[in-house]
Amino acid sequence: MDKRYDVRRCKIGAKLIMNPIIKLSDNAASRIKEIMSGAENNAIGVRVSVKSGGCAGMSYVMEYSKEVNPHDEVIEDKGVKVFIDSAAVMYLLGTEMDYKKEELSSSFVFNNPNETERCGCGESFKID
Repeated sequence: MDKRYDVRRCKIGAKLIMNPIIKLSDNAASRIKEIMSGAENNAIGVRVSVKSGGCAGMSYVMEYSKEVNPHDEVIEDKGVKVFIDSAAVMYLLGTEMDYKKEELSSSFVFNNPNETERCGCGESFKID
């Protein structure tokens, strides 16, 4: 006879682990908090999207988000909210968002494992 198991009573359960689309470094989260402290009252977080352009073909775009779009992915981490445009999700999977401050410049940096090419200035990227 066939044995059946009641998975609701199983002591060893499967745990579904979902990695976020974007991981935030401590520096990126701190900078987003700083930016949001000076933002307009109706801004609820920052939105990350991707647009066509640049010498390698695509660029990252960051802007204030004033509302949640129906298909946005929402990342809440380290006390900040990052809204990922639904059209950008497939380009950003596994990306780490960092913030680098150097002597003469500062910027958000996207360490994207999906990139196959990046332009010399670092402003655009390509994914095959």
